[in-house]
Amino acid sequence: MNDERRLPGRIDLKRGAVDMSHGSGGRAMMQLIEQVFLPHLGGEAAIAGNDFAAFDSEPGRMVVATDAHVISPLFFPGGDIGSLAVHGTINDVAMAGAVPRLIAASFVLEEGFPLADLDRIAASMGEAARAARVPVVAGDTKVVERGKGDGVFITTTGIGRVPEGIAIAGDRARAGDAILVSGTMGDHGVAIMSKRENLAFDTELRSDTAPLHGLVAAMIAAVPEIRCLRDPTRGGLATTLNEIARQSGVGMRLREAAIPVRDDVGAACEFLGLDPLYVANEGKLVAICPAARAETLLAAMRADPLGRDATIIGEVVADEHGFVQMETVLGGNRMVDWLAGEQLPRIC
Repeated sequence: MNDERRLPGRIDLKRGAVDMSHGSGGRAMMQLIEQVFLPHLGGEAAIAGNDFAAFDSEPGRMVVATDAHVISPLFFPGGDIGSLAVHGTINDVAMAGAVPRLIAASFVLEEGFPLADLDRIAASMGEAARAARVPVVAGDTKVVERGKGDGVFITTTGIGRVPEGIAIAGDRARAGDAILVSGTMGDHGVAIMSKRENLAFDTELRSDTAPLHGLVAAMIAAVPEIRCLRDPTRGGLATTLNEIARQSGVGMRLREAAIPVRDDVGAACEFLGLDPLYVANEGKLVAICPAARAETLLAAMRADPLGRDATIIGEVVADEHGFVQMETVLGGNRMVDWLAGEQLPRIC
């Protein structure tokens, strides 16, 4: 936007806070948009000032995914709600085998929220979007009264396109298929919990938040026959596998010894009374493919930095009950059921 079109007056980003006028649709709201959002998120479509973004659609199936981000705390080791919102949206689209193209974002701000923190979140969001080459093209801002929000909530919608010949969905797992994960489980949830509870460990626990579309593209190039992809966020690996088993009408058999969990994450889970199989991840994925293609897919995953710790953790089995079971390190058998209740509140 040209300087001559800017509104007079500026808000104090260092010491100011969100007030109700920032959601009124008037001068204060435009100042917030021009000083906070456009510098970090404003591409050509956003700067045009419309309430929409128009884009050309390529041939093929389009994918749309939406997500709400309500994490607490807003800033955590390895990321914040801004980068998490971008990564989570990209990953939801990528799990369909799609190439993410665009993101739209909506911000719900609480009266009194520090403008400096909002600017930091917008900057992180813009940096994550540029690094992933998936622009934020449209957005909206609302302000709620003090005490009726929790700082900031971000809702995002992502759009992508599925390449020709790719059919990935949660109902396509078949008995005999291999189950793979791209890396260690539980990193994100434990990092959030340790920050929330002010717990100190020998090593810094960091979130694994990351965009997975590049890894997915490499996986599809190596094994187009991939049947299912899913990012094990809320409810963790256990809940994700139960969801797929239910959709596909199959069971699953896991090997506990094959499931990667970092030593410090495992120790933290034990201290906190958590099971890493149910703890959220934000930069990992689960893949199911024909067993004959599993080693090829594993090699492609390990060739990518975000899949270097990938491993085969089990197989899909015929089971009309849809049970997910696991052979424990002690040689016993354990039922891996759905998450019951709420293990970790406000985790993503």
